[in-house]
Amino acid sequence: MRGALQLKQHHFKPSRHKRNTLKALLIYPETPDTFWSFKHALKFIRKKAAYPPLGLLTLGAMLPQEWSLRLIDMNVEKLSDKDIEWADMVFLSGMAVHRHSAHQVISRCKKAGVPVVAGGPLFTCEHEEFGDVDHLVLNEAELTLAPFLRDLQSGAAKRFYKTSEWCDVRETPVPRWDLITLKHYASMSVQFSRGCPFNCDFCNVTSLFGHKPRIKTIEQFLAELDSLYHLGWRSQVFIVDDNFIGNKKYLKGMLLPALIEWRKDKKGMPFNTEASIDLADDSKLMKMMVEAGFDSVFVGIETPNEESLAECNKRQNKNRDLLESVKRIQREGLQVQGGFIVGFDSDTRSIFQRQIDFIQNSGIVTAMVGLLQAPVGTRLYERLKREGRLLGGMSGNTDGTTNIVTRMNLETLRKGYANVLEHIYSRKHYYQRVKTFLKEYSAPRAKVPLDGQRFLAFFRSSIRLGVFGKERLQYWKILFWTLCHRPHLLTLVITFAVYRHHFERISNSHLFQ
Repeated sequence: MRGALQLKQHHFKPSRHKRNTLKALLIYPETPDTFWSFKHALKFIRKKAAYPPLGLLTLGAMLPQEWSLRLIDMNVEKLSDKDIEWADMVFLSGMAVHRHSAHQVISRCKKAGVPVVAGGPLFTCEHEEFGDVDHLVLNEAELTLAPFLRDLQSGAAKRFYKTSEWCDVRETPVPRWDLITLKHYASMSVQFSRGCPFNCDFCNVTSLFGHKPRIKTIEQFLAELDSLYHLGWRSQVFIVDDNFIGNKKYLKGMLLPALIEWRKDKKGMPFNTEASIDLADDSKLMKMMVEAGFDSVFVGIETPNEESLAECNKRQNKNRDLLESVKRIQREGLQVQGGFIVGFDSDTRSIFQRQIDFIQNSGIVTAMVGLLQAPVGTRLYERLKREGRLLGGMSGNTDGTTNIVTRMNLETLRKGYANVLEHIYSRKHYYQRVKTFLKEYSAPRAKVPLDGQRFLAFFRSSIRLGVFGKERLQYWKILFWTLCHRPHLLTLVITFAVYRHHFERISNSHLFQ
C-alpha cells in the first residue's frame, strides 16, 4: 500500500527516514472568470495568472525543510493524476470564489487515497461544507500549523486546528518563491500588515484578521522585496494588505522613508495596494507613497448613497465629498481603482444611474461593481440570518448573484446592475472615462520604458483592438490624444484598453448571454 494511504488510514508515526521523504503537494484551486482574474487581458502579454498564491508560498516556508514540496497553481498548470499520486499529503487553500474547484480537488484526492489538509479564508469560514477534508488547519497558519505538524509527527493528528488569537506577523517567513515560475505571473504579491481598523458590515477582513493592524518589521519587509528583486523581478508588486494605511504614523515615520531609500538604486517594481478613502485627507502620506514607488490604490467607494453607507457602517466614507476625495488622490499621482456595490436595503431605483454618474465623473477606469453579498462571519451575515434573509453561500464573484433576499425586487436589481456594467464598459463611456482620468492624473514625469511585456501588449492590442476590434476608432483616438497631451502615460493607456477587453468579456459572460 502506497505511503499516502498509510498516512490516511493509520496513525502516522514517521521514522526519520520517512519524515525526510514526506512529499507534500500544495494546490491552489482554479479561479473562474472574475473581475480580478484578468484572464482575457493576460493573453495580450502571454502571462498565465495575475497573481501567485501568496498564502501557499508562505505556508511552504513554514513546512519542515526536510520535506519534498511541489506547488501546483491550477491557474498556471493543470493538476494531473500523477501529481496527486506523487504526494503523501495535499495542502489546499483558497477563497470563496474557489469553492467549486476546491471540491473537485478534494474529490480527486479522496479517490486517490491522499489525505488533504485545508486552510485559508474559504475553509476558515465554511469548514462545515467540506466533510471530506482530513485535517482543517484554520485561521492563521503561524499559530495552527505547528500544533498540526507536532501531532502528525506523533501519529495523533486531529481534524480541527483553530484559534481565536492573532499571530505575530514579525515571525512570518519570506515566501518560497522557488516553488513557482515567476515569469508565468503578471504581478507578484507581498504583505506588510494584517487587520483593518474599520468594521464594515459586509466585510469579513476583521473576522479573519482582526481590527488592529499588525505589521512586519521594516527589515523583514525589505527582505521580501530583496528576495524578489534578486530573482530578477522588475514588474508590478501588489502589497495585499486589506488597508495599507491602517497605521499612518508608522508609514510616514518608518516604512515609507525606508522604501524611498531602498528604491534609490533599484529599477522597476512599482507598487499597488488597497487603502481606505481617508488616504485623500493626508497629502504628505500620498506624496511619500508616490515617491516610494506606488502608482495605484484600490479604494472601497461602495456607494454615493449616504443612507447605504450608514447602513453598512462605512463610516470612513460618510459625510465627505467622495468625488473630490478620489480626484485629490489622482492629483497626487495615484490611480484610484474603485469597488462599488448595489443592493443595499437603502438603495432605490435611482442608485443605478447615481453609480454610473459617479464612476464616469470620477475617472475611475478600473471600476468593480457587484451585488451585495453576505460573507460568513460578518455582521451583515448575522443580521440577515436573524431576519431569515440568507440564501446559502455567496459566490465571492461579481457575477450578478447574491445570497441575500433583497429589499428591492431581485429582477429590478439585476436589470439595474446589468445596465450599470453595460454602460461603464461600453466603448464610448469607457474611453471617455480614461480621458477624464488622464486630465486629472498627476503622474511622475519619468517615462515608463516600453519593455518586452509592454511592447507585446501594444502590438497585440493594436492588431486585435485597433484593427479588428469594434472599438478601433476609440482605441486610436485615445492613443493619439495621449501622444499629444500625456505621452509618458501611453503604456498605461494601452493597459486600460486591454483591461476593457477583459471587463467586457467578464460582463458579457455573466450577464448578457
